[in-house]
Amino acid sequence: MTAIDVSARFAVARPDASHPYRRPVDAATLILIDRSARTPRVLLGRRNPAQKFMPGKLVFPGGRVDPQDRNVPVYGMLDSVSERRLQERVVRPSLSRARALALAAIRETCEETGLVIGSREAGAPDAMPAGWEAFAQAGAFPNLEALSFVARAVTPPGLSRRFDTRFFMADAAEIAHRLPDVVGPQSELVELAWLTLTEAKKAEVPTITHAILEEVETRLAGGNKPWLPVPYYVTRHGRMMREALE
Repeated sequence: MTAIDVSARFAVARPDASHPYRRPVDAATLILIDRSARTPRVLLGRRNPAQKFMPGKLVFPGGRVDPQDRNVPVYGMLDSVSERRLQERVVRPSLSRARALALAAIRETCEETGLVIGSREAGAPDAMPAGWEAFAQAGAFPNLEALSFVARAVTPPGLSRRFDTRFFMADAAEIAHRLPDVVGPQSELVELAWLTLTEAKKAEVPTITHAILEEVETRLAGGNKPWLPVPYYVTRHGRMMREALE
């Protein structure tokens, strides 16, 4: 295992970094890439300035895993490499947990942006669990085949909120439906922006988002091959390390 100390780039002021230890919560986010033009663009959403957590920042859509994410009817399966890597370095690894992480990324993207990452090839679902009603309305099953696992990051200890976040990537061509009036002044995201990776890295993004944008840029330059290693950002002995899931 190769580990690189990247603490310097994450050495920012954290005035709330004095909380007792909190176990990181499983979370997932989706990096949507539009490659319809010569220069790829990535989707970012601006968080509502009224929110306490990262107000006004541009972020990838995402959030924590919900219990019902384990029981959702789906189309297709995750690729085997993503499944294996999602089960590495976790307590009680399982295929159901790996699937729930990917589905959380799909659900949260729909809730925050109105974009349904789904498929109608298997027909329309008769009913969906709570939180997934939009897919039934759109007549599409969430499409696991559209996603690949590309990064993981764990919030350092000492903060009031900690997440063990898995970053998935999908092509914008996998958007099956767009719900209206999801983004706006009273929503979690007040606006959406499709930016080139160069533009995104210059935007008002959190440090970890900037790091993941660089990882995505490298991955796309390498052809987005499934065997490319997945970066894993985690704190070891008080230092932020970048490791690799092979």
